[in-house]
Amino acid sequence: MTDADRAEELRKQLREANYRYYVLDAPTISDAEYDRLFRELSLLEGQHPELRTPDSPTQRVGAQPSEKFAKVQHRRPMMSLANVMSDEELAEFDARVHRLLGDETVAYVFEPKLDGLAVTLTYENGRFVQGATRGDGQFGEDVTGNLRTIKSVPLQLEAGAPRLLEARGEVFINKADFARLNAEREAAGEPTFVNPRNSAAGSLRQLDPRETAKRPLSIFFYDVGESDEQFSSHWEKLARLKAVGLRTNPENKLARSLDEVRAFYADLLRRRHDVPYEIDGSVVKVDSEDQRRRLGAVSRTPRWAAAYKFPAEEEATTVEDIQVSVGRTGALTPVAFLTPVHVGGVTVARATLHNEEEVRRKDVRKGDRVFLRRAGDVIPEIVRVITEARPAEGLPEFQMPSHCPVCRAEVHREGAITRCTNLSCPAQLHGRLRHFASRGAMDIEGLGDQTCSQLVERGLVKTPADLYGLSREQWLDLERMGDKSADNLLAALERSKNTSLRRFIYALGIRLVGEATARALALQFQTVDRFLDASLDDLQAVRDVGPEVAQQIYDFTQTAENRDAIRRLLGAGIRPAPEAVDARGPFAGKTVVLTGSLTTYSREQAKAEIERRGGRVSGSVSRKTDLVVAGGDAGSKLKKAAELGVRVVDETAFRALLQEGQP
Repeated sequence: MTDADRAEELRKQLREANYRYYVLDAPTISDAEYDRLFRELSLLEGQHPELRTPDSPTQRVGAQPSEKFAKVQHRRPMMSLANVMSDEELAEFDARVHRLLGDETVAYVFEPKLDGLAVTLTYENGRFVQGATRGDGQFGEDVTGNLRTIKSVPLQLEAGAPRLLEARGEVFINKADFARLNAEREAAGEPTFVNPRNSAAGSLRQLDPRETAKRPLSIFFYDVGESDEQFSSHWEKLARLKAVGLRTNPENKLARSLDEVRAFYADLLRRRHDVPYEIDGSVVKVDSEDQRRRLGAVSRTPRWAAAYKFPAEEEATTVEDIQVSVGRTGALTPVAFLTPVHVGGVTVARATLHNEEEVRRKDVRKGDRVFLRRAGDVIPEIVRVITEARPAEGLPEFQMPSHCPVCRAEVHREGAITRCTNLSCPAQLHGRLRHFASRGAMDIEGLGDQTCSQLVERGLVKTPADLYGLSREQWLDLERMGDKSADNLLAALERSKNTSLRRFIYALGIRLVGEATARALALQFQTVDRFLDASLDDLQAVRDVGPEVAQQIYDFTQTAENRDAIRRLLGAGIRPAPEAVDARGPFAGKTVVLTGSLTTYSREQAKAEIERRGGRVSGSVSRKTDLVVAGGDAGSKLKKAAELGVRVVDETAFRALLQEGQP
C-alpha cells in the first residue's frame, strides 16, 4: 500500500469514527484507537505535505488569524421566528395556519430551541467550503476557519451527498463542557464566562481559529437552505442531513396534531434542566414544504414556524438600592440594584423599573425581597414584591427626585415620564453623543460608550459639533486611546462630514423622530435651511408625520440653542446631501409592496432603490398598492394582489424597472 493509499484509508476511518460518534451516537472504536489513527495520519501528512487535503481531519485548525471577518450574503435569507409565550398563543398560531390552509391536515416538526448561535455551512460536492454566522439574516460573517475546528462539523460529507448543500445549524456548548471550561480558566487565573450562549458566540467569533479550537463547541443542524435536491417535508430534510453525516438533534419529533405538540412541549419543559445543553423553549414548524410555500412569511418572520418559549424562570433576591439614570432625552429611569442572582442562565444584578408609576404599581422599595425573572428569558424584570418578607416597621417608599441626580437641575413630569430640564446635563450629552455617532446617524466608528464618557467628564465636548474640533493630541490624551485608534477616529469623523440629510436629521436626536421619519423630512425639505424654516403646518403636511411628532420637531427647530448647535455642525464642515429622488421614473409616487425573497437585493436594498426613485414601500397589499414585487417563496401578499387586480412583477422585471431612466 502506498503512502497516498494509507493516508486516504486513515482519513476514511477517522471520518467514519466521527460520523458514528457525533451523528449516530454509537462509537465503534475507543478514544485511544481514534488518537492512534489521528497521530499516524498527522505523521504521514507531515512527512508528505502533498498528501494533505483540505477536508483531512488534521486540518481543523489550519487557517491563519484574520484581521476581521469578511461579509457573506446568504443564498436565502435566514429568517427569525415569532415568539409564542403561552398555550393560548400556540393555539392562535395553529388557528392562523389552518385559516390560511383551509381544511388541510397539518403536521408539525417539534424541535428544542437551543440557546446558541445560528450558522450556515455550504458543502459543494460533499466538501465543506464556507461557513457564516446568521448576522442580520441577509448578510453574515465568514467564520469558515473557526467552524472547521468544531469536531462535530464534518469537513467531508458521506457518499451520495448532493452537489450543493447549504446546511443550517446552531453552535452551542454543552453544560458539562461549559463548567469544565470555566474551571480551567479559573485555575489559569483567567476570567470565567457568564453563560454557555455568550461563550459559544464569542468563541466562534475569535479572529484566530486556534483560539476557537480551544473551546468545546458543538453543533446541531436543523434545516437546509439551498440545495440541488428537492424535499417534500421538513422531516425528510432532517433525515437527509443525518444521512450525509450532519448531526441533528435526537430530541426532534414529528407531531401529527397540536395535542402532540403540547405533549412534547410539556415533556421537554419537565426535563428542561436534565437536557445536556441550554434550551429556552421549542420550535414548532409546519412539516409540509408545499404548505410552507403557500403560508409564506411576514417581513423576515415565516408564518409556518414559531418559537414556543418556556415560561420565564423566577428567582428571589433583594433590592439593595434604587437609583435613577438619565437618558439622552432627559428621561429619568429608576433602576433596581439587586443582590446578584442566577436567573435563566445568567447572573442578574439590576433591573429597570421604567418610571415612577411602575415603581408605585409594584410598590418596590429599597430592602425588599422580590421575585425576579427574565422576560422571554432575556430582559430582567421584577415580577412582584414579597411583602410578607418586609420588616414589621416597614420600608420607606421610593421618591422620584425633584432635581436631576446628575446635574441637579429641576425636573418636570410629562405623563408617566419625568425629565431633566437642563439640555446641557452631562448625562443627556453622553446619550446624545452616542446617538449622534450611531450607525443609522453619522456612523462614526470607534466613538463608543467609554470614549463619550471621557469626553463629557473632561469637558472636552459640550455639543456634537465639538467632536470635529478636537486635535489629535486631545484624542491621544484619553485613556486607552493609542495612535492607531486616534487616527481611525479622526478619519471616521472626516468621513462623516459627507452624509445625507436624512442621517443628519436623525442624528440630531429629536424626540419621536426615527430613521423613517427623518427620511420623510429629508425628502420633503431637501435642505437644512428649509427644514429649519418649516412651519408647524409644513411639518404636518409631511407624509407619516402626525400632530404630536410635528410639534416635537417644531419645538426643537425653533429653540435658539438647537439652531445654534446645528449651525455649529455645518460650520464644522458637515454638508448634508439632499435625498436623490427620480420623480420621473416608474416608481415615482407609487406605493410598492415587496414579498418573497430576492436573489439580487436584500429587502433593505430593494426598499432603498425604490425610495430613491420616489416610491414608497408598504408592508401590506391594499387597494392603494400600485405594484407588488414578488421574489421566491412569495406568500399571501401575492394572492391578495391577484384578488385586488394589483400589478405584479418578478425579480427580473423589477431589475428592468430599476434601470429605466438610468444613465
